[in-house]
Amino acid sequence: KVYHALHQHDIEGARKAVSMIVGRDTQRLDAAGIAKAAVETVAENASRSGVMRTDIFIAIGGVPFGFFYKAVNTMDSMVGYKNEKYLYFGRAAAKLDDVMNYVPSRISGLLMVASAALTGGDAKRAWHIFCRDRYNHASPNSAQTEAACAGALGLQLAGDAWYFGERYHKPTIGDAVREIEDADIIRANCLMYGAAVLCLVICVIIRYLLVG
Repeated sequence: KVYHALHQHDIEGARKAVSMIVGRDTQRLDAAGIAKAAVETVAENASRSGVMRTDIFIAIGGVPFGFFYKAVNTMDSMVGYKNEKYLYFGRAAAKLDDVMNYVPSRISGLLMVASAALTGGDAKRAWHIFCRDRYNHASPNSAQTEAACAGALGLQLAGDAWYFGERYHKPTIGDAVREIEDADIIRANCLMYGAAVLCLVICVIIRYLLVG
């Protein structure tokens, strides 16, 4: 929806569509900012929201382990936000999610690099940015796939953003080899799907070897 609105030069429609999938304020975003927000959330959530991580947990411990992971992940999404008034509310959920996702997020980042080689991205730059910028985030896990995506597409992601009327300073991820465009949303989707298919194939093989 974000891509189609941008492609039709419907900025207000694109702002509304992207506000459904990101936490930042979208009222002041221009076309480039909207496209960047969409690419970032695809890249980050390729791993963070369970596109690949759930498969990994199911491969290791079966469906019960997969459900347990999704419970932790959903709890983090619902109450893991940090603000001045409720600093400790949800902290246990956020920290547990970080611990459980430490290894899977890095596997997901590597799969995103591999996906770049299969989907027309720049795999060499994806590997370089993954190694260099994968810790440029407050979370130890969130930038793993985002760094690989930024490198594969030749974009600079992250940086400062507005949340609830307040500007937050964040480090950037990747190099601005070129300007972002609406088609990068489609390219990011292709990277995510490619990595997800690779992950699924590997996890099916692992599960088969574990249970016979």
